[in-house]
Amino acid sequence: MDYQTLKNRLLEFRRQRDWEQFHDPKNLAEGLIIEAGELLENFLWKQPAECRQLTEIERKRVEEEIGDIFAFLIYLCCELNIDPFEAACRKIEINEQKYPVEKSKGKSTKYNDL
Repeated sequence: MDYQTLKNRLLEFRRQRDWEQFHDPKNLAEGLIIEAGELLENFLWKQPAECRQLTEIERKRVEEEIGDIFAFLIYLCCELNIDPFEAACRKIEINEQKYPVEKSKGKSTKYNDL
């Protein structure tokens, strides 16, 4: 399924339930953060290596949370008329300037401390 088809399916799902009334940018941003917290909960108290070796049940839970996050992000982008692919491309360009390879390779240092 391509992005436009997924977006249309989500918007139709929302329209059929009359949920547009609840989907203002503030509430969608809050929902996005809540869903991100639910994603994070799946990794709570796990060691980094454990996070890469999830059971099938754990992986399914993570997948569902990622689906929720992506849906909220699409709704938010629709409400604000933002193309997430264009936004991501612009952000890569910005980050290329902030984090030049010669200064940032192999480092987790924030750009203003490089």
